[in-house]
Amino acid sequence: MPPAISIWDGLRRNNDRSGKMRSRTTMELFQYWNEVRGGRDLPRRDEIQPADIRSLLPNVFILQAQADGGIHFRLAGTHICGLFGDELRHRQFSALWLGGQQEEAARIAGQVVKRCMPMLLAASGATATGDRLEVEILLTPLASPDGTGDRILGALSPLSRPIWLHMKPLQHLVLESRCAALPASECSTTAGLTGSRIDACDRPFRMAQHLRVFEGGRRN
Repeated sequence: MPPAISIWDGLRRNNDRSGKMRSRTTMELFQYWNEVRGGRDLPRRDEIQPADIRSLLPNVFILQAQADGGIHFRLAGTHICGLFGDELRHRQFSALWLGGQQEEAARIAGQVVKRCMPMLLAASGATATGDRLEVEILLTPLASPDGTGDRILGALSPLSRPIWLHMKPLQHLVLESRCAALPASECSTTAGLTGSRIDACDRPFRMAQHLRVFEGGRRN
């Protein structure tokens, strides 16, 4: 994997919405994750120190892969739970998404875990009355203390502050697009070991700096 600055510059320079980190929370969490992992594919959960990212915690979450293939929330920050008007712990990550996109959301999260590939999602949340909120979601791979890659450290950040925010809960998320930092390396079973380079997925893509951008989600 190239030096952190190469990935970071690629994310920062690209002018396309689907290939640029727009949220300060997203940028700072990605930078922290990149620093902690060093030259490895992913850091361990016990290396993530909440005190180091204290200001980001309300918008941070951790997902864990389950034996049945599902991926659920181990914890979610107060701002995220407030957006949905509910406690998200133990809920499936895919359950947050529009019905027709739940399988795709689960597959994306599974790719992050399986291939140790950070993903940036552009999405919008919808309320029961049709209000829309642009959000940015970062998914970065994380290992359990024994080194097994089975978790995701992520952030979900609103990109605006409408007057109804936290008064009208979001009913679901709608995926607009996603992109992955390149080059990617296949995840080994133990943190710190690097596998061979692989493609992010089988969907059509276009290049944008150091990102591979996959079109998907809502069609206008």
